Amino acid sequence: MSKSRFVLDRFAKLIEQGLLNYKDLSEEIINILKSKRDEIIMRMKLTSKEEFEILNKRVSSLEKKINELKRPKSSKKTKRAKKS
Repeated sequence: MSKSRFVLDRFAKLIEQGLLNYKDLSEEIINILKSKRDEIIMRMKLTSKEEFEILNKRVSSLEKKINELKRPKSSKKTKRAKKS
């Protein structure tokens, strides 16, 4: 509730200041949302791009290994010849 109230308060301030132009309003909305996104990212302490790529490669290699282990091994059986 408090987060939505924050956004609504910001919109109200924009309207009070006379930003009635749609382009200006949309730019301000984008700026507000970007600042909130940046705050959230800073709180989460996310990994860097390089670390993410390394972890992504590790996960994909592990997924490949798991898929190889799950596949049933196909062994060809010899056929018996019919006796006449």
